[in-house]
Amino acid sequence: MPENAFDGAKERAALDEFSQSYNAEAPFDIKMRDYMMRSISPFLRSGNCLQLGCGHGEQTLIFAQHFDSVTVIEGVGDFIAHTKKQAAAQNITNIEFAHTLAEEFGTDQKFDNVILSHVLEHVHDDVGVLSHLSRFLAPGGRVFVIVPNAGAASRLIAVKMGILENSESLSKADLNAGHRRMYNLDKLCDVMRRAGLKIEHSGGIFFKPLANFQFDALMGGDLISDEFMEGCYELGKEHPTFCASIFAMAEKP
Repeated sequence: MPENAFDGAKERAALDEFSQSYNAEAPFDIKMRDYMMRSISPFLRSGNCLQLGCGHGEQTLIFAQHFDSVTVIEGVGDFIAHTKKQAAAQNITNIEFAHTLAEEFGTDQKFDNVILSHVLEHVHDDVGVLSHLSRFLAPGGRVFVIVPNAGAASRLIAVKMGILENSESLSKADLNAGHRRMYNLDKLCDVMRRAGLKIEHSGGIFFKPLANFQFDALMGGDLISDEFMEGCYELGKEHPTFCASIFAMAEKP
C-alpha cells in the first residue's frame, strides 16, 4: 500500500485515540456551536440532513430539531452511544447513525443538506471526502463546511509571539485533536471547487482576539461579558479572515 493511501483500520484507530481528548463542555466551544448555527441557518434547505461526525451530539440534537431527519456518519462508537443517550433523554427520535468512515459510507438516500462542522481538517483526503459525500445530494441540495480558521486573530498573535511558525502551522492542541491541516477562506473554497461544488456563500464566524483557553477562563466575568461575545460575533461578519471559524455553502452544479 502506498505511504499516503487511505487505510481504514488506521483511520479508525486514530479516531478512537483522538476522541479521548474531546471536550464538549468547554465554555467557548458551547458558545461557538450557537454562533455556527446562527451563521448557516439562513441558507439551510428544509427537509433532511446528512451530518459527518457527531462528537457528543450537541450539534446533532440541534439539527434534529431543525430538519425532518438527520443521518449521522460517525467512526467512533462511543460518540454514537453518547449521542443516542442524549437524544433519548430529550425524546428525539429522528436521528439515524451509520457507524463508519466518510470514505466508506454508502446509501440510496438523497439529502437536502450535507453538513461538515469542524471535521474536514481531520479527514485523510478533504477533496475526496467532499466529492464522495456530494454524491448523496438531492436536487438543489447544499453542502455546508465549517472549519477552524488559520487566519484567526488569535493565531496571528501567536505567530508574532513565536508560538506558531506561521498561521497554518499545527499547534500542540491541533495535533492532540487530530487536525491534519488548517484552512483560510480561499483554501477552503478551492478545496470545495476541486470537489466539484459551486460556492454560493462564504463567511466567518466570531472575530477571535484570544485563544480558546483564554476565553474559557474569562467568559462569564466582567472581562468577557455576553455583550462582548455578541460584539465579536457581529464584527466577524465584517472581518471573516480574522474569525475563529470560517464556512462555505455550496451546491452541486
